[in-house]
Amino acid sequence: MFPMPAFFPSVFSRSTRRSVLVAAAALALAAAAPSAVAQPAAAKFPTKPVTLVVPYAAGGGTDIVGRLVAQRLSDLWGQPVVVDNRTGANGVIGSSHVAKAAPDGHTLLLVVGSHAINPVLMKSLPYDTLKAFTPVTNIASSPMVLVAAANGPFKTLPDMVRTAKKEELAVGYSEGQTRLTGELIRQAGELKMTGIPYKGGAPLMVDVIGGHLPLGVTSVLTALPHVQSGALRVIGVAADKRMATFPDAMTFQEAGLKGVESLSWYGLFGPAGMPAPLVAQIVQDIRKVTAEPAVAKQMQDQGAQVVVNAPDAFRAFLVGETEKWARVAQRGGIRPE
Repeated sequence: MFPMPAFFPSVFSRSTRRSVLVAAAALALAAAAPSAVAQPAAAKFPTKPVTLVVPYAAGGGTDIVGRLVAQRLSDLWGQPVVVDNRTGANGVIGSSHVAKAAPDGHTLLLVVGSHAINPVLMKSLPYDTLKAFTPVTNIASSPMVLVAAANGPFKTLPDMVRTAKKEELAVGYSEGQTRLTGELIRQAGELKMTGIPYKGGAPLMVDVIGGHLPLGVTSVLTALPHVQSGALRVIGVAADKRMATFPDAMTFQEAGLKGVESLSWYGLFGPAGMPAPLVAQIVQDIRKVTAEPAVAKQMQDQGAQVVVNAPDAFRAFLVGETEKWARVAQRGGIRPE
């Protein structure tokens, strides 16, 4: 009990004195334990099933990675993580759905590099790519590759470069990043190359293997089964070093084409406004599940390298990718459509 000060006015009523003493005691308790007031317990997450929106077709590379991670997170969180394939408009339809969701972590988005390129190639989007989402982490990445038929004329990257400096070559692509990667190759080598659009990687591979098209730019995952079957050859890797998956394939740097780097990355996002502690927890849990040997091996088997970076680093990477590809498009005279 707090002692009555000597100067306490005797004219106060007994009830007034009691009120003052109670208030003083409350203030003392608050001062003694500020953390109890300022730091409430963190909310449990997740409290219900989590939806992982993959805005591309089932069975594709992003879907494979998404289902692998979703299964492991389901086990870790004790809640189902359900993959929802919302396809259309090169990822825009599914992304738009997530942009409108509650920022509580129960609706997440897994996209590839085209997410950063859509603002470069599309006149209008139903969202602002940099403002409508919370970057969580880059889960994994692998370089784009240049492929040719195994029985075709191009056995190595220098073979292709020599030919493309003298005569026009057709190069197939299937979406925004493969299109701009082909344009970057053309610019870096001052080559005579014409891009040919395809509605998907599968028909592009069929035409390259069949000899209807000499070259194609695609992802490692799309090319890998055809390389393993002996029908396709990877002649160029858009990275700063060779890949263990295709050890004989040169980097463009080795062939004298500087600056040709194009990563096919798998990025995790949520709606804008997700609390930082929640984002940090999800990143930590993603790091846990991708560190499992079975998961890491499956990623490696698909030619992907686990990344799992911090949200700030991922945001900076995203901004850098958009700016980089905007410069490539501008130099190539490619305008939004």
